[in-house]
Amino acid sequence: MTQKAFQDYYPEDLSHCYGCGSRNEHGLQIKSFWDGEESVCVYIPRDYHTAIPGFVYGGLIASLIDCHSTGTAAAAKYRSENRELGSEPAVRFVTASLHVDYLLPTPMGVPLEVRGKVKMIKGRRVVVEARLMAEGKVCAKGEVVAVQMPENMRPGK
Repeated sequence: MTQKAFQDYYPEDLSHCYGCGSRNEHGLQIKSFWDGEESVCVYIPRDYHTAIPGFVYGGLIASLIDCHSTGTAAAAKYRSENRELGSEPAVRFVTASLHVDYLLPTPMGVPLEVRGKVKMIKGRRVVVEARLMAEGKVCAKGEVVAVQMPENMRPGK
């Protein structure tokens, strides 16, 4: 795929997140993209993401929903301001609230697809609904309230 992911536009000093940071060699390094009005991320769990043999650990599911949603929030904010991703000033979001409902056991060994939809953009706050699917079945749903990262959280500030 030649399209750049939302996370590829994060400034280097803000690319260390375990879930979505490209500079975290031990992290998940998820990649999220627009698919029309929804955002999409596909991730294949590793063997060590096991909860019970054959099934994905719930913390991974929560992390995927969380980081995909904060990336979606940033991309949606740029879009709402008619700005190109990565244009200055940089827009980065952090999680204010994460709610996940686990609906079905999530199988290991298959790609997990996370789809997000922006519910609301209001000022520095974006609410994203997400669903995580495996083999076409919705295994978890989530809602993330993301807030634009305060400037004092930037390294060196």
